[in-house]
Amino acid sequence: MSGHSKWKTIKHKKGMLDARRGKLWSKLARNIIVAAKSGGGDPAMNLSLRYAIDKAREANMPADTIDKAIKRGTGEGSGAQYVPAVYEGYGPGGVAFIVDTLTDNPNRTGPEIKKIFERAGGNLGPANCVSWNFTTRGVFAINASDTTEDALMEIALEAGADDVKRDGEMFEVICSATAYDTVKRALTAKSVPVQHSEITKVPGTTVKVNAEIGERAVRLTEAFEDHDDVQHVYSNFDLPDEVLAKLG
Repeated sequence: MSGHSKWKTIKHKKGMLDARRGKLWSKLARNIIVAAKSGGGDPAMNLSLRYAIDKAREANMPADTIDKAIKRGTGEGSGAQYVPAVYEGYGPGGVAFIVDTLTDNPNRTGPEIKKIFERAGGNLGPANCVSWNFTTRGVFAINASDTTEDALMEIALEAGADDVKRDGEMFEVICSATAYDTVKRALTAKSVPVQHSEITKVPGTTVKVNAEIGERAVRLTEAFEDHDDVQHVYSNFDLPDEVLAKLG
């Protein structure tokens, strides 16, 4: 589990996203709108929409807000039209960043993302400058105290997961994006508590950073996440334990 993934898990366990719930709901609604627009409004037939709805429910988004977002995506409502735009670049210490956005104005969003990179001492790069090192995967974080490695491996692998790893007090279950829903249902059926799960981009190689660079990388991540158009931030920094302890 990379330091970036650990930091995400810490944030979810501590409820650190609650303070920005209004902004989070807005971002999740955009994701639902785009998913419904591209694949239809039936979550049973649209995996992307089902995943978007699941994430919205995890954030306690009201059901009527979810329904309105679906209707907007299928053309039953009015409002801004969002398009995906992906930005890649380098942060402090040469750490790779991918920033996924949904925007109604790429001409505004691009320069703003570039400025966030530059303020952190990084730089926006060309397409595929870092994405070649990332693979889209389903990832589940589980407390090691909640299950055994053998039991978890049996459940996960039978459901189609590719690997189960232990890192300190956490297990990490990794699967393909297409197997994510099946693995999630299998873990739920066996009452395995999942601390955090997502379809994310996993780096093939990571960058070990010292305390100073690690804290700067976390600040850059949060600066991106604070931007209204940003949906996801992926990176390959590996935080040292002392920084994780301080942040956690």
